[in-house]
Amino acid sequence: MPLHKDSIYSKYFFPVTFAILGGGTPALSNYVGRKPFYSGIQRHFIGAVVGYAFGYYIDQYLQKRWAQRDAVIKHYIELHPEDFVENKKKYKEIFEEWYPIRGAS
Repeated sequence: MPLHKDSIYSKYFFPVTFAILGGGTPALSNYVGRKPFYSGIQRHFIGAVVGYAFGYYIDQYLQKRWAQRDAVIKHYIELHPEDFVENKKKYKEIFEEWYPIRGAS
């Protein structure tokens, strides 16, 4: 099995998403409460940092979970190779040659 390569999108999706949510929640709270946008700006920064950390740990948890799942599947394939035969017949080997013939009308 080939090793997985993370793209930039998949690497930073959870941390950045939760950072935006963490920083955007106080901004939305200010908007709903009819306060100025920058009122309590420290809450925006703290929310963004906490959101980034939460997203980072969610990402790490999911990576470990997916790695464990892949390891279990790989181990099962190693124990039961007869269930995972790689050389299957292709349709071109099963079906006969077919040549379309147009009918004269």
